[in-house]
Amino acid sequence: MVTAVTSLGRNGVSDWLAQRASAVVLLAYTLFIVGTLVYYPELDYAQWKAVFDQTWVKVFSLGALLSLAVHAWVGLWTVSTDYLTDRLMGSTGTVLRLLFQAASAIVLFVYVVWGIQILWG
Repeated sequence: MVTAVTSLGRNGVSDWLAQRASAVVLLAYTLFIVGTLVYYPELDYAQWKAVFDQTWVKVFSLGALLSLAVHAWVGLWTVSTDYLTDRLMGSTGTVLRLLFQAASAIVLFVYVVWGIQILWG
């Protein structure tokens, strides 16, 4: 079995599990946000700030942010390895795939760092 260097996990099963686990975290976070909006129908900035000033909400938000990054990376990696190939793109497929993966990794890294600054800054 061949393991790709740019894959998140050791193999396809671990990538699949990481994406499914991150989806569960994202679902829980979405339900939390929707529940907060339903519980506070007249939500103003002060209430919103009070909710997000709690440490557990910051940790939960950080977990959701990291889950989003993992979920996106596995999805983008899968799409790039399926569609940016030498067979479909000619001799530039590998170069395009690596450029796409590098750009995706940089964007996801910037989003995670930016999210951490927003949450904990």
